[in-house]
Amino acid sequence: MPNGEPRAWQVVLERIEADLREGRLAPGDRLTPERELASQLGVGRSSVREAVRVLEVLGVVRTATGSGPTAGAMIVTTPRGGLAAFLRLQVAAHGFPLTDVVRTRVVLECDVAERLARTDADLTEVSGILDAMDADPLAPEEFLALDARFHQALAEASGNAVVSAMMAGLRSSIEEYTQAGAARLASWPTMADRLRREHRRIVDAVARGEADAARACVRAHITDYFTDVAEALSPSDADDASFVDAARADVGATTPRKDLS
Repeated sequence: MPNGEPRAWQVVLERIEADLREGRLAPGDRLTPERELASQLGVGRSSVREAVRVLEVLGVVRTATGSGPTAGAMIVTTPRGGLAAFLRLQVAAHGFPLTDVVRTRVVLECDVAERLARTDADLTEVSGILDAMDADPLAPEEFLALDARFHQALAEASGNAVVSAMMAGLRSSIEEYTQAGAARLASWPTMADRLRREHRRIVDAVARGEADAARACVRAHITDYFTDVAEALSPSDADDASFVDAARADVGATTPRKDLS
């Protein structure tokens, strides 16, 4: 299991939060260029991009493509607790009971799917992520990074900034159990194929405007993978024990397994 150290994109967020809090950044200022910030913090440019995307969701920055003085990310507001609350959620998420994280995912993502199915949502980015997940071969960590982005993109497509921020805030905890499961499952390729099919079913139900089906697909997708993770893991060492105890405790509370094809 991960040791709770901040992920690279969290490090970027913490730096930007400190700059805002201490007055080094203010509305109208532009963020340090991506390449330079990545070098300063010793992280990859993709981590900087991920952090900026979260800041966009929170309404803290606005980005513009191209070159020149208007390009890049500009601070548009000073967060009044919003960014700080998000970062505290990131920290606290490491201590949340795993079952609470999973139940929260079900509540949030089922509502997102239902709402998307009842609106004419733009699913262009979501579909692009699904296409990227079809690439072969993808290492489990690459697949799961796209998986996390898929779920975040659905939340963003709903237009609800609070839900998007909550999903982003819980992301590190979500990644912990998805990656732990991938490492222990008997056949990752088989699981990856199943997850691809389930993602497509969710998007298809949303695109058809079938709100009940979309909700059911999301619920089954989250709880079935959680069940598989719990069954695959065993407390082989002290680091795993607390995770497995929490996971196994909730296996019986997941929805019955069924084929939604």
